[in-house]
Amino acid sequence: MGCLTDFLHEDHVRCDDLYLAAERYAADGDVPAAGAAFSAFSQAIAHHFGMEENVLFPAFEEASGNTQGPTAVMRHEHTQMREMFEAMHITLTRQDTDQFLALADTLLVLMQQHNAKEERILYPMTDRMLADPQAVLADMKAHG
Repeated sequence: MGCLTDFLHEDHVRCDDLYLAAERYAADGDVPAAGAAFSAFSQAIAHHFGMEENVLFPAFEEASGNTQGPTAVMRHEHTQMREMFEAMHITLTRQDTDQFLALADTLLVLMQQHNAKEERILYPMTDRMLADPQAVLADMKAHG
């Protein structure tokens, strides 16, 4: 794997672990713990999306000359997921763990499909295409 692929895969794993903790707490009926875990996940995924949208995607688009390809799809999927995050947050404020878990099941499938496309297609393409992927990696690490 390349440097960007490895780094972003590891960040996916970190976000996924936070997400699964929120789901476990909700399944146990522990709304305060689910809320705290979901808040930690929300912050982590917002940071991840920010690294991609503000650093990685523009670098890919510049190198490829294409703004309507895979990065457009990824941005659209980010928007869909953000809408689900908001709906899930609302369910937790209402202490509706059943609805939270129903949304969580749907979101998990979306995230798995999204991450697979990024990790198998977009990230490796970016690693190969960029003249200096290490510089983009440094920019992503500095993005905070």
